[in-house]
Amino acid sequence: METPFPPFEPQGEPRRIGTKIRDIPLRLLLPNLITVLAICAGLSGIRLAFENRFEIAVIMVLFAAFLDGIDGRVARMLKASSKFGAQMDSLADIVNFGAAPALVLYAFLLDRAGAIGWIAALLFAIACGLRLARFNVQLEDPERAVWKGDYFTGVPAPAGAAIVMLPIYLGFLGVEASPLFAYVASAYTVVIALLLVSSLPVYSGKSAGTRIRGDIVMPLILVVVFYVLLLSSYTWQTMAASAVAYLLFLPFSIKLYANRLQRENREADVAKTEVG
Repeated sequence: METPFPPFEPQGEPRRIGTKIRDIPLRLLLPNLITVLAICAGLSGIRLAFENRFEIAVIMVLFAAFLDGIDGRVARMLKASSKFGAQMDSLADIVNFGAAPALVLYAFLLDRAGAIGWIAALLFAIACGLRLARFNVQLEDPERAVWKGDYFTGVPAPAGAAIVMLPIYLGFLGVEASPLFAYVASAYTVVIALLLVSSLPVYSGKSAGTRIRGDIVMPLILVVVFYVLLLSSYTWQTMAASAVAYLLFLPFSIKLYANRLQRENREADVAKTEVG
């Protein structure tokens, strides 16, 4: 029986005329549902911001970023990766990591800087889109060295979304939302936008793998629990400290990359000498 809706084709396969609509395993839909929920959370954060319910708005944006960050992992765990899901995820990223934090920040503070604040918000959202497009292109680059997969090119979009809202965290902690603070926050927003599209090597932690030494399991659990407790008890202090710590980490990431590049070049020279 024909239905008014086309069949769901997660891999973009062409439909064959005269065949039945095949059943889709539920596991293929779960990652896409998480992605849709992330978009809903991000857009809801924008609405809440323009209703002056800023704390809930920021929480919704951070929750959207969290959901957007796990949908791909859920897809890989369930072996439910698909072309459709990849396209959905890319569209969700620009909403949750670009538009949502930029508009919430503008509604909270940047509007006090007038047109300059709006330009800063737009630049961040556009930079996020450019950053995501570049990331998708790099995934398809077969000539990129394997070890470079341990580093992002530029600050990743999820981290950019979290750290660009640092002025909001400070506002929640009592910093007055004055015009001067708005201008400073506008400049800060532009700096984060530049970091997104820069060639700055940012360590991703992927080389750490999925297995850890047995002797550090207990300390790691305690550290994670301690951070979650800090986040639940001193939410905005913890978020502000986390954003500052991430920014302070960037110079060390550059140093790690430079050392690794130097070592790889040295090993390549030795290999050439041995072959010659």
